[in-house]
Amino acid sequence: MNLPQIPRYFSMSPPSNWRETNKSNRVLRAAEEGRYGVIAAIAYNIEHILGFVKAAEVAKSPIIIQFFPWAVTYSSGLLIRAAADAILRSPMRDHIVLHMDHAQDYNLIMSSADDLPFDSIMVDMSHFEKEDNLKKTRELVAYCQHRGIATEAEPGRIEGGEDGVMDTADLEGSKTTPEEIEEFVATGVDALAPAFGNCHGEYDSRGPQLDFPR
Repeated sequence: MNLPQIPRYFSMSPPSNWRETNKSNRVLRAAEEGRYGVIAAIAYNIEHILGFVKAAEVAKSPIIIQFFPWAVTYSSGLLIRAAADAILRSPMRDHIVLHMDHAQDYNLIMSSADDLPFDSIMVDMSHFEKEDNLKKTRELVAYCQHRGIATEAEPGRIEGGEDGVMDTADLEGSKTTPEEIEEFVATGVDALAPAFGNCHGEYDSRGPQLDFPR
């Protein structure tokens, strides 16, 4: 049986307007203009991928399908390629984003940008001191964007933990400041995940204490 080739969503020399054509940027820009949110759901297996794609089709709503870095190393990228194929076959293909979340390994980010069909990658260098975070973020943002891949970064540290992500419990002092926002925007990153009391993983009995003035 001849299966269609999955197109590469990036190239070594992306067009000058790649930011406008990048799917992640288009979906987030439309959400900002329309003043609505887009669910970003973590996929762990084939069933999740199929369920998320079907949900987008039934709801006629955009969705961001996210993978943690372990999903790349665990399956040598096979799970990500399967998700790309499922997206390609969907009538909602232009509204389903393929994203790697909380990528903390410098070399893995580069190899994923080279070889896997991600629309966007979160360059999470937040486990480094701020200056190193900014430096590494700037380098990796340029590397990904040269391949037409949008990037996200995390100024500060968001409390809690997720699979394969270094725990950040009780880091009250690491909330994002307005100055940090400006510094990270200057790296050229496409999206930011600011820390303002939002939490990863399970919440305690208090729930998240969101600092809206911040």
